[in-house]
Amino acid sequence: MKTLLGTANVALVIGLLSQLLFSSRIVLQWIQSERAKRVLVPTLFWQISLVSSFLMIVYGILRHDPVILGAQLISYAIYIRNLQLLREWDKLSPWFRAAAYALPVAMLGWFVAGNRHFSLRAMLGTEIPGGLLLLGAVGQAIFLLRFVYQWIYSERKGESSLPLSFWIISLVGSLLILAYAVMRRDAVLIIGNVFGTVVYARNMVLLRRELRGVPAVALPQVNSESNINS
Repeated sequence: MKTLLGTANVALVIGLLSQLLFSSRIVLQWIQSERAKRVLVPTLFWQISLVSSFLMIVYGILRHDPVILGAQLISYAIYIRNLQLLREWDKLSPWFRAAAYALPVAMLGWFVAGNRHFSLRAMLGTEIPGGLLLLGAVGQAIFLLRFVYQWIYSERKGESSLPLSFWIISLVGSLLILAYAVMRRDAVLIIGNVFGTVVYARNMVLLRRELRGVPAVALPQVNSESNINS
């Protein structure tokens, strides 16, 4: 029992840290976009996403949650690809890049081998109700589809970009995951998705105004470099 409580506490800390980083990248992107009056996606957005995603992979393993684990593994690869499209991947430290490849593989290998804290066998024997698992899987699939769509869109343009459809898909997926999180009583997912839905909706407004050529409502200006490549 003590081990389970200890594992649960560690999972909670890792999950909250991950969501804090996820939220910080969204705030960063939001502030830059508000200042520029159009949607911008700085390189740091993808760098933070990569670190946050690894933490969520660990969280999914500790929670024995196949929905979280599966979605984050695919997202992780897409974050790396976006950094490559931005031509920023090769600028990162070789040690960081090596760790980015090796750590998830090592963690998954440990997970498959199993230990007293987590194991693949325990996850396969999960007691999550089938209907709830389906809801979470559909939500994560839609949420993940945003990056698959964004990936294809960016590959065609030859640069990393987040179109309006990305934010629409994000909002729908986030609402479904939020419902899953509430029923699972998962504080980490609840915190992340409540905040995310607000930002996704705001980005949709900004992009619609940009596409229509209507200026967004001016916010107080802060002396900062806002012309960041997306």
